[in-house]
Amino acid sequence: MGTIKTTNIETITGSGTLTLGQSGETISVPSGATLTVPSGGLSGQNYPAFEAYLSSNQSISDNVETKVQFDTEVFDTDSTYDNSTNYRFTPGVAGKYFIYSSILNDSGANSNIVDVYSPIIKKSGVTVFEAENIMQVNYHRQAATYGMAILDLNDTDYVEIYGRLKYS
Repeated sequence: MGTIKTTNIETITGSGTLTLGQSGETISVPSGATLTVPSGGLSGQNYPAFEAYLSSNQSISDNVETKVQFDTEVFDTDSTYDNSTNYRFTPGVAGKYFIYSSILNDSGANSNIVDVYSPIIKKSGVTVFEAENIMQVNYHRQAATYGMAILDLNDTDYVEIYGRLKYS
């Protein structure tokens, strides 16, 4: 075992293909080192990602799809989530994305009614996921439901989360 130290590695033939390691091996980049990825990307590339949450309660009207205004970012790797105006994720890079959401219904002091509430995931304005959760309010005041989807997004698609509540 040895160490090779250099500032530049190029192919001899000019073929444009340089192989590091063999199939099944891992190439490691030490912490503190920077890896520059060509514009075409690498296999196994990390895509833009974010996590955001709603910092306070948001009221919604009965039986109306309402965009959830997730206004506080936990992280946003590529500044692709708008947490102040459109409340949407626009990846800017085509790929497969795992989208998830949790919506909590709080019926407050209401009793003896049934709430049906739905998380809704929309891709470029079109509903791609919707679920319903039924809550008997005199038994429960709060309940959460989740929405998840794996979406093929192009660089200009956008994803938004909506909620709908129906009182019975």
